[in-house]
Formats: sequence, structure tokens, C-alpha cells
Amino acid sequence: MTDTHQVDGNALTLLQNGAAYFPQLCADMDGARDFISLETYIFATDSAARQVSDALQRAALRGVVVRVLLDGFGSGGLPSVWLDELRLAGVQVHLFRHELYRFKLRRYRLRRLHRKLVVIDDRIAFIGGINIIDDATLNGDFAAPRFDFAVRVEGSVAGALHLVMRRLWSAVSWASLSGKRVERFSMSAPGPAILPNIRILLRANLRHRRDIERAYLKAIAGAQREVVIANAYFLPGRIFRRALIQAARRGVRVVLLLQGRVELRLLHYASHALYEQLLAAGVEIYEYQACFLHAKVAVVDGQWGTVGSSNIDPFSLLLALEANLVVTDAGFATELRTRLFAAIAQDALRIEPEHWSRMGRGARLLARFSYAAVRMMIGVLGYGKRVV
Repeated sequence: MTDTHQVDGNALTLLQNGAAYFPQLCADMDGARDFISLETYIFATDSAARQVSDALQRAALRGVVVRVLLDGFGSGGLPSVWLDELRLAGVQVHLFRHELYRFKLRRYRLRRLHRKLVVIDDRIAFIGGINIIDDATLNGDFAAPRFDFAVRVEGSVAGALHLVMRRLWSAVSWASLSGKRVERFSMSAPGPAILPNIRILLRANLRHRRDIERAYLKAIAGAQREVVIANAYFLPGRIFRRALIQAARRGVRVVLLLQGRVELRLLHYASHALYEQLLAAGVEIYEYQACFLHAKVAVVDGQWGTVGSSNIDPFSLLLALEANLVVTDAGFATELRTRLFAAIAQDALRIEPEHWSRMGRGARLLARFSYAAVRMMIGVLGYGKRVV
């Protein structure tokens, strides 16, 4: 059962997986009167995407201003017929960074729009990690859907998010007309909206490069009892690892819920190279088994919680445009914590301290090779000191 939490005059509802997210999103879009703004990394062509596409078109046909910004790589496979259908209905659509790579490795070419944001009429917003894709179709042979979260916010936070989205939309529109690279205009996004107990944290490429990472580090450093992190692609740098280890050594319970199924092979095996150090410090590691883990959430001391799009890996923390909601509220944090520990109890496998020594020599070599490969990739881009 999902509760609504009143925080700083905003009503916050935690939504788990597409089964809760898409019906609520489409219902709110059907109630839109003035405008809808949507940003996403992936816009698929499945049943969930069809529901969202239809709702966007219905809104545009009744006179609502509808703007959709898609990442050119993550949504690069969206057929032109889908785009044409949206545009014919009056939906405005742009792609963020859709040019070809042309066999040259450049830092700016790896910068992606990874945010998952929707704002409706400056009164309702959605923020989290859920793409416009049916998570039940991603489960392969598993019975469970992909594990993920978003937050529905009704209140002033929606207006603050809209300002952020409008700036990026304007930059992409200008770049599309001028042929310039969008990061020259859009990466200095407005600062995060701050209320006493709610913050919108952005990760951009000129200003706010480390806002999300710093929020995590500050929360971990101040933890007194417990840190719980669920993250799909977990490959933190030395500073982040040191913060977790120091927290565990001063008696804080540190719990990590990580990907248990192989999805992105290089990152999956690279993360295993960190297990020995973390386990030796007393960090608890659990791998999610029911399906693929896609969540990017955390809870500290049952008071501080974050839900967003940012993984704890070099690509999210150093390259992508990300957005997280940070909430300081016992009710919200406790609900998120309860859901995470339910997933751990029902669907996760604990990694024991002896895990590394029990791994075969080949598995250890694979983990170390994968980690070295990621370090090399990031080093080529000029970020090496931040991940080793």
C-alpha cells in the first residue's frame, strides 16, 4: 500500500515499478489543462509506451501544449512512424544528442539525457528512474518485473522542475536550429530547488557536476545508524567507497542492494572487483535475483531518502544529465526503506564475506579485468583520477 506524504506543502507518493507508475502518469496527463513536459532516456514501442503515447496525443489534440524530449541514443531506435504520429497530433518532439559517433571517441559524445521527468501544469511532477518502457517485458525468464521507483509530487516542486526542463528544451531547440552542440548552452542549468525538507538535485556538465554525489557523501558522513542503497549500476570512486567503509567501521549498518543479474556485462563484473574491500569493512551486500534491478534510491537513518535517475557509476556521476529528489521526512524514508528490505528478504541473495576467496580464479580475473577496462575508458576521457 502506497501512502501520500505531506512534506513542505507538497504531496509525495512513492511509486514502485511500471504497474503503479504508468496508470497514474496517464491519468494525470488526461487531466492536464495547459501543458505537459516529458523527458526520458528510453521511449520504447511496447504496451506501456503505447499508453503514454496515446495520452500525450489526446492531450495535444485537446489543445494542451505537449513537449517531449528524448535522448538520441537511448531512444534512437524509436521508429519514425511513432515520432510522426506524435507530431501529427501536435506533440512537439526533440532528440537530445542524436548525431552519429563516426568512430571518434569524444567526451561530449558520451553525454546523455538520462533524466526521467514529467511535469503537468506546474502542479504535478514525476521524478525517478522509470523509463517509458514496460518493465514486465524486460524480465526475460523471470516472473517479476524490473525493480524500480519514481515519485509523484503534487505542489510547488513541480514548478521548480518545470523551470529546469524549460531551460534544456530551449537549449535543444536552439541547437537544433543552429547546428551547434547543445552542451554549450544547456549544461549550466539553474540551481537545485531547495525547500526545508525537499531538494531537486541535478547533475549537469558545467555547473552542478557533483551535486548528487555530494548529497550522498554528506548523508553517509552524517549517518548514525544505517545506510541503505539500492543501485543498478554500482561502481563508485575512491571517495565514495571510503565514505561507505568509514561509516561501517564506526558502527553504522551499511546495506547495498545491487544487480544480481547480468545486464551490462562490463559494469556488472567490474563492480565485483569492489566486493572484497567493502565486505572486509563490514558492508552488507545483497544481489537482487527476482529480475533486473533498475532502482537508484537510498535511505539514511530512516529520515533521509533519495529517488532519481542517477546510478553510482562513472557514467552517471561524470557524464550524464541526471535528476534526483532528496526528501528529509521520516514517513517517506520509512516507506522506501520498508520496500527495500522487503525486496532484500524476498528476492535477494546475501554475499558472504568469504565470497571473494571462494570465487574461482577465472571469476576474480574477469572482475579485475572489467574494472581495469572501465578505469581505462574513463581515463581516456580525462576522468581517471575520479574513479580509481
